[in-house]
Amino acid sequence: MGSGIRATVGFDAPAGCPVARVAAGGVVDSVATSVTTDGQPVTEFLLDRSPDTVDAEPMFSYGAADVYRVEHDADCPCACLGEFECPIHRYLAEGGELTLVFHAESFEQLQTVIGALRDRFPSANVQRLLQPPLSGSPDDRRFVNRGKLTDRQSEVLRTAYHEGYFERPKGANATELAEQLGISRSTFTEHLVAAQRKLFADVFDEGPPTQP
Repeated sequence: MGSGIRATVGFDAPAGCPVARVAAGGVVDSVATSVTTDGQPVTEFLLDRSPDTVDAEPMFSYGAADVYRVEHDADCPCACLGEFECPIHRYLAEGGELTLVFHAESFEQLQTVIGALRDRFPSANVQRLLQPPLSGSPDDRRFVNRGKLTDRQSEVLRTAYHEGYFERPKGANATELAEQLGISRSTFTEHLVAAQRKLFADVFDEGPPTQP
């Protein structure tokens, strides 16, 4: 894998995606994407045979599965990624829901793409970001789940980071940031410590913290 960022984004039943629509009758986890001469994205995938639930005609059968070929319209997340030339590495579609793993060349491009996806598909949920090359052994690599933070903890941690609270010398102190956020200094510290504790539990693989 080259430079850039690999992102995993989930969508709650995007009506415009033909892969998600067909997968309402099963699980899609094997996908090949191509582009026709007119620029229309085309996807082929396998789906375990379930003729009573799949509203599409397969191209042909392969063992116990059927092979489908679909074209993506403009109101599909897959087509949106194609507009930004972000290659899709993997699809996972089940029960009508869709998860896409794609590659962005830079954080600037990723921010633009995520913004476009969220504008067009409000259910878009960034699940994971991975920036290669990774150093260390596989055991050194950890997935940090920001979803375990409360909205307030996330806001406090993000503000502290962007305002230089963790830098030396500090760009801002706790009193200044608490005032900026409209909370007391003790509340600011409480949220900051709780957020760090939750994230450090992932980094050091020590399980979920016992305090909120």
